[in-house]
Amino acid sequence: MNRPRADAMVVVVPVRNEELLLSASLSALAAAVDRATAAGIATAVRVVLDRCTDASADIAARFPFRTLTTAAGRVGAARALGVADALDALAGVPLERIWIANTDADSRVPAGWLSNFHDCSPIADICVGTVRPDFADLSISQRALWLRTHTRGRPNGHVHGANLGISALTYLDAGGFAPLGEHEDVDLVARCRNRGAVIVASDDAEVVTSGRFTGRTPGGYAGYLRQQAADLARDASE
Repeated sequence: MNRPRADAMVVVVPVRNEELLLSASLSALAAAVDRATAAGIATAVRVVLDRCTDASADIAARFPFRTLTTAAGRVGAARALGVADALDALAGVPLERIWIANTDADSRVPAGWLSNFHDCSPIADICVGTVRPDFADLSISQRALWLRTHTRGRPNGHVHGANLGISALTYLDAGGFAPLGEHEDVDLVARCRNRGAVIVASDDAEVVTSGRFTGRTPGGYAGYLRQQAADLARDASE
């Protein structure tokens, strides 16, 4: 089924005490927004400060993006707040022509990130993009394992909130992000899939995310890397 190409992009970045990584994240996002704007794509960016007690608010204020604050302490609630506020700002754009682009405050999107979602919009309801950990944060063995198990042109289809695009109609039809503390991205995509959404996987606009072992949620990507490091250490000892 042909879908209308997205004319506008909602972009949401939830932030919880990311003063060390936020500037690089928003600088990369600004480059992606500039490219999208040059291509005629309207954008509404929302940086959602969720119980921040560090300098994240000051850093976000240096960028031309609207910031929101919440005391929810749950990434799903923060994402939902940002989406709702940005959709209100785009009230004059038909919903079928809006996509919602999600990333994280410890991640750096490529310049073509929003353009990739724009290209996906006529053929899918959701695009699950790949992420790559920052190799500077990983051990040599972890870097080698990642390179062995990730082949360019063969996206694995894993769901990452750091690189997730979804049509506004599909998002609203599924009820949006649930106010979860983690895995809100996986939960949303699962509900959309159950309602018949067309989902594509893409590594054309891979996002670089932090390779830290301690994240802002108990699990998430940091938990995955932490377990991977433990497994590699166990295998080495055996």
